[in-house]
Amino acid sequence: MARHPNANSLSTIIHHGGAGGVTGSCHQLIANSESSLLIDCGLFQGEDAEQDSFAQLTVDFDISTVKALVITHVHIDHVGRLPYLLAAGFDGPILCSKPSAKLLPLVIEDALKIGFTRDRHLIEQFLARVEQQLVPLDYAKWHTVEESPALTINVKLQRAGHILGSSYVEVALREPATQRRERVVFSGDLGAANSPLLPAPKSPAKADVLVLEATYGDRRHEGRGERAQKLKQAIEQALANKGTVIIPAFSIGRTQELLYELEGIIHRAGHGSLWQSLEIIVDSPLAARFTQVYRELKPFWDDEAQKRVKAGRHPLNFDALYTVESHEVHEQTVRYLAESGRPAVVIAASGMCAGGRVVNYLKAMLGDPRHQVLFVGYQGAGTPGRDIQRYGPQGGWVMLEGERYDIRAGVTTISGYSAHADQQGLLTFIKRMRHWPREIRLVHGDSAAKQTLKTSIEAMAAKHQRSVTVHLPENVSF
Repeated sequence: MARHPNANSLSTIIHHGGAGGVTGSCHQLIANSESSLLIDCGLFQGEDAEQDSFAQLTVDFDISTVKALVITHVHIDHVGRLPYLLAAGFDGPILCSKPSAKLLPLVIEDALKIGFTRDRHLIEQFLARVEQQLVPLDYAKWHTVEESPALTINVKLQRAGHILGSSYVEVALREPATQRRERVVFSGDLGAANSPLLPAPKSPAKADVLVLEATYGDRRHEGRGERAQKLKQAIEQALANKGTVIIPAFSIGRTQELLYELEGIIHRAGHGSLWQSLEIIVDSPLAARFTQVYRELKPFWDDEAQKRVKAGRHPLNFDALYTVESHEVHEQTVRYLAESGRPAVVIAASGMCAGGRVVNYLKAMLGDPRHQVLFVGYQGAGTPGRDIQRYGPQGGWVMLEGERYDIRAGVTTISGYSAHADQQGLLTFIKRMRHWPREIRLVHGDSAAKQTLKTSIEAMAAKHQRSVTVHLPENVSF
C-alpha cells in the first residue's frame, strides 16, 4: 500500500490510478480511519487501459470513508469512472469549480452513451443524480468538508490553466486536539505557460506534500510564437498541395485553443489572402457543445482573450468556422474532402485517434500525400495516434479498427500546443512556493518522464539548499 513514508504526516495517500501511467487519475487522501477524500476518478486509456482493463469496469476499493470527490477538471481520464463510483454507492458531495460544473454533465452524458447505455431516460436519471451531488466552488476560497473534534478538512481550488474550469487542489488538514496541521496539494493537470484563452497557474504559498503531474517532465515546449508559425506552415503546405489538414483533438480544451489560434492567424493574414477562403471544420457535436459553453464562460478567459472580444472579434465563432453535427453530414464531408482537393482544416476527436469521427478521416486520407496529419497533443503509448506519429514519417502503417492503413500523408507534431506544463513549468510551480514541500509524489507520466523530472527536482532542491524527497509511486488495489 502506498502509505505516506513520513512518520509525522497526518495523512496517507493511495493511488487508484494515474500513478503507473498517464491516465486513470484517482488519488485517495486518507486522513484517519473514518475520513478520506478522493481526488479525481478517471478512465484508463491506451496501454494503461490494457493493463488495468478490469479497473475500467468497477470501483473495487473501499469508499466507505470518502467524504467528498474533488474533480480537478472534466477530461475523461480524470472523471470517466464517476458512473462506477456512484454505482458503488458513493452519495457524497462532488466538488469542482463553477465552470467544471457546467461542463461535467456534457462529458458524463457522452461517456454514458459510449460505455453504458443510449437509453435517454436512464441517462437523464443519472445526470439528475450527478446534479444533486455537485457542489460548485469559487476559486481561491476555502470550503469545509469536515469539522469535528478529531479532524478538520478544508479544500481550496486554484486555477490550473489546463482547460476551462481546471483546478489544482489545496487540502488543509488539522487535528484540533494536537493542533497538528498538514497542507497537501494535488496539481491535477497544470497548464502550459502562455496558453491561449486561460491564465497560467500561480503556485500555492505552501505545501507539505505535493502530488505533481509529470506528463511532460522530460521535455520543453516550443514558444507560442514558434508553435503558431509551425501551425501556419503546416496548414499552408496542405493548402499548396490542395489537401486537408486533419487535427486530432479532444473535444474540450484543445479544440477551443486551436480555434482561438486559427482566428488569430486568419485575422493577421487579412483580406485577399488564401487563408480567407479556408474552411475550418469542427466535426464533433460534443466539441461544438463545449465551444458554446466556453463562449458562455467568457469571464473566465484571460486578459488577452478579453481584449479580442472588446475589439469586436469572436475568437470561438468566426466566419470561416463550420460545425458538423449529424453523422450523415460527417460522412458526406469525409467523402467530399477526400475526393475534391478542397483545402480545409478539420478538427475532430478523439485526440489520440483511438475512436470517434477522426478515424474516418484518417481511413480516407492517410494514403494520400496531399493531406497532412497535425498532432498538437500528447499521444499515449498503445494508441493509433502514437503509431501514426512514430511510423508516419517513415512511410509506415497503422491499424485502425482492425484494418491496416499505409501512411502516405504528411505527419507533423507541434509540442507547444500541449495543454500540459513542460518540465520548466513544473519546476517553476515548485520553485515559486514560499514553503517548499518536504515530499513530492510524481504521477500522470510515463516512467522516463517521471524519472527525468525526479532528477531535475532533486538538482533544483540541491541548488537552493532545500530538503525534498521525490517518490515515484505505483497504482495499487488492482
